[in-house]
Parts: sequence; C-alpha cells; structure tokens
Amino acid sequence: MLFVNDLFESGVPKWLVHSKATEDAMGLADWVFPGFLFMVGLSIPFAFLSRRKKGDNNLDILKHILVRTLSLLLIGVFMVNINELNPALAGINKYLWAVLVYVSIFLIWNKYPDKSSYSVLFKLLKGIGIIGLVLLAYIFKGGTEESPTWMTTGWWGILGLIGWGYFAGSISYLLTRGKLIGVVILWIGFVVLNILSQLQLLGFLNPMKPYLGVLISGNTPSIVLCGLVVGMLLKDNKGDFKKLMQILLPFGLLVLFIGFIFRNWFIISKMQGTPTWAMICNGISILVFCLLFYVIDYLKIYKWSSIFKPAGQNSLTTYLAPDIIYYTIWGFGWNILIYKQEESALLAVGGSIIWAFAMIGFAALLSKINIRLKL
Repeated sequence: MLFVNDLFESGVPKWLVHSKATEDAMGLADWVFPGFLFMVGLSIPFAFLSRRKKGDNNLDILKHILVRTLSLLLIGVFMVNINELNPALAGINKYLWAVLVYVSIFLIWNKYPDKSSYSVLFKLLKGIGIIGLVLLAYIFKGGTEESPTWMTTGWWGILGLIGWGYFAGSISYLLTRGKLIGVVILWIGFVVLNILSQLQLLGFLNPMKPYLGVLISGNTPSIVLCGLVVGMLLKDNKGDFKKLMQILLPFGLLVLFIGFIFRNWFIISKMQGTPTWAMICNGISILVFCLLFYVIDYLKIYKWSSIFKPAGQNSLTTYLAPDIIYYTIWGFGWNILIYKQEESALLAVGGSIIWAFAMIGFAALLSKINIRLKL
C-alpha cells in the first residue's frame, strides 16, 4: 500500500496503477487494498482465539469490535475530509490542519507503556489529542462562501472501509459462533448484495446508504469474509499442510474462475466495486497466500521476510505516519521527492520502492520510542 500510494501515475507503467472507473481492467494497485481487506478477514479467527485465551466473553469481544470499528471510521472521516477543507473559510492552511489531525490521532490511539510512572502524562496527552480533534472538527469548513459545508462521511476513506469490513467480518464470526457453514452463507449473502447493488435493485435502501452504504453494497464485506473463510480453514488445518493446500488451491482457482464468469455481466472495476473485481482479487489473494505459506511455513524460508516485520507488527502506524511527512513536505513547498517525474519510469518506480522501505524503517523507529498506534 505504501508503494502504490506513492507512485506518480503519470510517470510509471499503466499496469502498476489504478485503472479508470469505466475501464474493464485492473493494475497492481487495484489488488493491493483488497489484499489488505483479505488479510483483515484472515486474521479474525486468530484474534478471537487470542481474546478467548485472555478470558474475554462475547460481550467483551463485542465491545472491542465496536470501539475498534468506530475508531477506524472516525479516523477515516477526518482523512477523507482533508482535501475538502477550504482554507479561506476555515482560516487555517490545509496542510497544517492535516498534520494536526494526524498528531491528534497519534496522541489518542498511541499504545502507551503499561504501569508507567508517567501514566498521568499519558492520560494528559490522550486528552490533548481528543481536544485537538474536536477543535479541528469545529473549525472545519468546506465548500464555498455562498454554500459552506462541514465534514461529511463521503466514501469513509481507506481506513473507514477497513473499519466497515472489519465490523462485518468480526460480527459474522461472532454471530455464527465460528461455524464455517454460517460464515460461508453470510459471505455468499454479501456477494449477492454486491450483485443486486450493481444491478441498481437496492434503491429502496437509498436513505440508509449515507450511513451503511459500505455494508449495503456488499463489496468490501464480501472481500473480508472471503479472507475469514480462508482464516478459518487455516486455523483448523494449519498442522496438515497437504490437506490445507488440497483445500485452498482449488478454492482459490474456483473463486478466480467465478470472478471471470461475473465478467459477462460486470466489468473489472475497483472504483465501481464490482463483484467481478472482488472475486478476481480474492482468487489472487488466496493463491498468493498459498505460495507464501508454502515458502515460509513449509519450506521454512523466512529470513527474507524479516524486513517486513515492523510493518506487520505496526500496520496502522506504518500506514499513517508517512502522511505526516507528505503533508509537511507539501506544506513547506519542498521539492525533494525528485523521483516523481515523467522522464524515467525506472526512477519513478524505484523511488517509490525506496520510499516504501524507508517508511517501514520509520515505523520501526517510532516503535522503538514507544510511538505505536493500537486500536
């Protein structure tokens, strides 16, 4: 996600970037986000298992799900409104407003050390972060002088979509009590919702779409629940590699095949959220997971993956921290990202690869000084 988000689209090959909304196509960037959603679903059975071992009951887990979901939605709304801010109306520079939003987010959701002599200070920092977000929301103004607007949910932003997907997957697992057949039925239900939404047959639900549109469309939840199904299969069969692969490889190929069958009626489009795109991405994710599981868990070739460990352990920090750097650079008008140009695709792509690894290093550095987001 760091890599494709940093790509300068005008200067890199088309197959690396997002396809247009009306194109029947997909580039690498069109698979990365659903790949992350797939991983969200895949992790849910193990997250539940961990909480059960800690003694959490269903009510404890439900509270955790709701708090995490609302946190992701709130952060997503602030992020998606950055570009909607009108500096002239709000009386604050857009980039400064954005940096203050991110600083407040880190102050609120940072994982402070437990049982520290600085616990009072940590509570004060959380309070400053909360007050900061409230004030930033209060001064926000978008639109025009004739028609000013306040913050809107819009499309919820990337983190908001993850929040809704996480909510759908976690609640599905909770309601079905971890029964595979129940989760599969709910997954199929979200796929059907996605199809009906694309066929414009859910118009009667339009009043609810500004609030529950992500769930109603079925697209994001269907991706997360596919990952959840794979996670449940992994949890039950992780000790038997051969059996697991005998299940997952045909399953991945079947999902991919269904995606291409859907292409008879719906184009492959991330921007439109078509079931074709969702199923093809799910098929790719399952097959990529099988390859990684074979290399890392079966062949025990895993030392190469250690460079990615900080990102896996601190995914939210790794994703959000670079935005502080972006907005600082843009706010001061520093022309230092020289690799973002059209003359050399090699330089443009190489620069984004270096940027991605540098940001993983940045997140690892933040973690060492106890700056790590935890929802």
